[in-house]
Amino acid sequence: MERIILIETSTSLCSTAIVEDGEIVCSRLSEEPRAHASMTAVFVDGMLKERGLGMEDFNAVAVSKGPGSYTGLRVGVSTAKGLCFGAGIKLISVGTLDTLVWQAIDEGLVPAGCRHIIPMIDARRMEVYTGIFTPEGVQTSPTVSKVIDENTFSEELKDGPVLFIGDGAGKCEQVIRNGNATFVQCCPKASGMRRPATAALREGRFEDVAYFEPYYLKEFVTTVSKKKLF
Repeated sequence: MERIILIETSTSLCSTAIVEDGEIVCSRLSEEPRAHASMTAVFVDGMLKERGLGMEDFNAVAVSKGPGSYTGLRVGVSTAKGLCFGAGIKLISVGTLDTLVWQAIDEGLVPAGCRHIIPMIDARRMEVYTGIFTPEGVQTSPTVSKVIDENTFSEELKDGPVLFIGDGAGKCEQVIRNGNATFVQCCPKASGMRRPATAALREGRFEDVAYFEPYYLKEFVTTVSKKKLF
């Protein structure tokens, strides 16, 4: 039997799931703020106990690789690496945008006649991490950081119905006014990793447990606080 632990921590939602032979058999999620570090391993442990399984029963751990929250991604990847190293199993990475696209497909959110699915991860102000996908889940443009205005994706919207999905979709709905646009405000969930993670396992597409790093898209910049502590 093929078994994979799925870990999705790229946004404000902390989510895990177990997939067996291509089907989700249990899951956990929390929207509690800043809970990723305290909840991710707890969720995995709870799922193992629910299913009566040990890490030796799994083929791989799949983790969201980004883009997304710096802290969330590091928590997820660190947890996944620890599980893989301890159990001697494979590491799989799934792009956050891919997760949103397959989540839309699996949950029946794609509108009739849809020409493009455009996932959006909230960055800051009117900026999102995004890319363009077909309704079949194939990415047709690079993953980029984009500032949204009223003309963004105008060419895609001329083609017909477009689904915008992700935690950055809500703010874009206020700017992109077009009858062909459908907006679904949501966070990526571990269950959305089911199909890409299963495909990666069967095709032997694994990451190096020692050297794999999240895909931040943008470099993390630290700043010095101007507040005086003393």
